[in-house]
Amino acid sequence: MTKAEVVTEIAERTGVEKALVQETVESFFKVVKGSLLKGENVYFRGFGSFIIQQRAQKIARNISKNTQITIPAHNIPKFKPAKTFIEKVKKG
Repeated sequence: MTKAEVVTEIAERTGVEKALVQETVESFFKVVKGSLLKGENVYFRGFGSFIIQQRAQKIARNISKNTQITIPAHNIPKFKPAKTFIEKVKKG
């Protein structure tokens, strides 16, 4: 399902104009991204969490040049679904 399909579905279910729903969805994404950029996790009870995961420094190999590269420690965004959500998806 694409973002446009999500916007259309929400507009149909709520009776709100598509343009307003589009703006709301875009604002939601901006808030989540902004929070993660500030290092804050975002939690939605019953759905899941958008969290920052820290990756440790590691050494990798460049196979073509046969050299080692140090990849510094860094953060990545991650979505962790809630247990209740996982169970609902498993049951179908």
